[in-house]
Amino acid sequence: MARRRGQGRKLSARILVSQLLILAITSAIGFVLLTYAQRDELDHEYQHRALAIARTAAGDPQIVQAMADGTGGDVVQTVASRIERASGATYVVVIGLNHIRYSHPFPDLIGKAVEEPIAVLDGRTYTGMDNGATGRSANAKVPLRGSAGEVIGEVSVGIAEKQAVGQLVRELPTFGLFAAAALAVGSIASYVLARRLKRSTFGLELEEIAGLLQDREAMLHGIKEGVIAFDPQGRISVVNDEARQLLGLGTALGSRLDEVLPDGRLRRALDGSLEGVDLTVLTDSHCLAVNRMPVVLHGRELGAVVTVRDRTELVGLLRELDSVRGLTDALRAQQHEFANRMHTLAGLLELGDHEAALEYAVELSHGEPALTEAVRDRIANPFMVGLIVAKTAVAAERGVRIRLSEDSRLTEQPGHLKRLLTIVGNLLDNAVEAVGSGGEVILALAEEEHAITLRVADNGPGIPSGAADSIFEDGWSTSPDRGTARRGLGLALVHRLVQRHGGTITVSQGPGAVFTVVLPLPDNDPAPLGAVFTVAPAVLEGAL
Repeated sequence: MARRRGQGRKLSARILVSQLLILAITSAIGFVLLTYAQRDELDHEYQHRALAIARTAAGDPQIVQAMADGTGGDVVQTVASRIERASGATYVVVIGLNHIRYSHPFPDLIGKAVEEPIAVLDGRTYTGMDNGATGRSANAKVPLRGSAGEVIGEVSVGIAEKQAVGQLVRELPTFGLFAAAALAVGSIASYVLARRLKRSTFGLELEEIAGLLQDREAMLHGIKEGVIAFDPQGRISVVNDEARQLLGLGTALGSRLDEVLPDGRLRRALDGSLEGVDLTVLTDSHCLAVNRMPVVLHGRELGAVVTVRDRTELVGLLRELDSVRGLTDALRAQQHEFANRMHTLAGLLELGDHEAALEYAVELSHGEPALTEAVRDRIANPFMVGLIVAKTAVAAERGVRIRLSEDSRLTEQPGHLKRLLTIVGNLLDNAVEAVGSGGEVILALAEEEHAITLRVADNGPGIPSGAADSIFEDGWSTSPDRGTARRGLGLALVHRLVQRHGGTITVSQGPGAVFTVVLPLPDNDPAPLGAVFTVAPAVLEGAL
């Protein structure tokens, strides 16, 4: 799939420019807010300074004495002017209880009444911003008290607002330096972050990432193959619809395999514990081929991708084809044997030995019926009889004898019939493979009130030491692949059938293997012969 080319500005440049713009805006907003906060702080500071000056003026003995005597006049103005010059206040105004000004920076207003009421009659001090004759100023008002502590007037002190504004202007470069430093640090951090994000996206631009996501979704949900991706921590990061259907996964994203699948061959194949290509895994519904590949990009391990293919029908067809080939070989051998017998019979007739020819023909005619009747005496079900006779004939052509035990008994309609046919066919095939030419296999079937017991014994080499726990796993086999058939599925199939229907299967160790299967009765899940099964074991059953 061709890689799309990003259009316009690079992703890292976009991120950097966006972050720089955000930083510039936030720095400007912060600068303005800091300026307003500092302006408010300066107003309070100048109000407290005016309050200190007012208290100083209210405590001056000359002003107190002049106001107490009622003389006021030049003394109050002289002292107030001196305090203004010494403190840097814009004005120091002394007001009597009669609302008359006794001092003011504007001489024309001395001796004239103020319009606003006296604020300190309650004996408390007041601060705030005032718009008076000298302009806007930070103002403080304190009571002027006589010798006995009574309020005899008011001292109002103001410091022009322009002084606070001037100090603020002198502090602004410092604020600007702090904002510029913060902007510089943020710019460097933004640049580093943009480069890191660029590396994290492997150099892909936004349009490329969006295109890859669309392509991935279309591919994952369009292919008829299960796909599961794992991150480096082993958690499921991608799973398509086919994988959910084949593996029976629900909401698996973000979960580990041990959280969504029980322990077994399937989980070991998915997590990489089992190594190999096209690992065959048998589930309750499918026969799967599993492949796991690690994902490495630019030297970085990104996890692994697992593909799961459904081979249920294919394996069933291959097994059926292999069975047909075996039957074909057996028929060819029987044809050769039949031709030899016909030649012998023709020779006897040419020699005119009619009695010998008749005896030979009678002997031949009773051979096969005798085997069939011997099986029918113990097994009443015709399908099982046909299976045993066919397996016996095929095994005979390979030099192996299959013998039905004398105590075998099976009714005409036994429980688990479909499963019994599958189990018997698989176990007999495995036993014939194991013993080879000259070997013997003994089959025992016993139907009782509460269970059906099946036993297949052979005189072959038996199960290898220590392999009793693994022989029922998918893919386990002591024989190489033969023809088109996949080895190691027969015992796994039998094991799953037995377990799914509440039965047990055991195997002996040592020379000569003995497989014992017990299926409980009654059969709670009867399956009519010839019914179509949706699970993988049933698909494979038809190939036996």
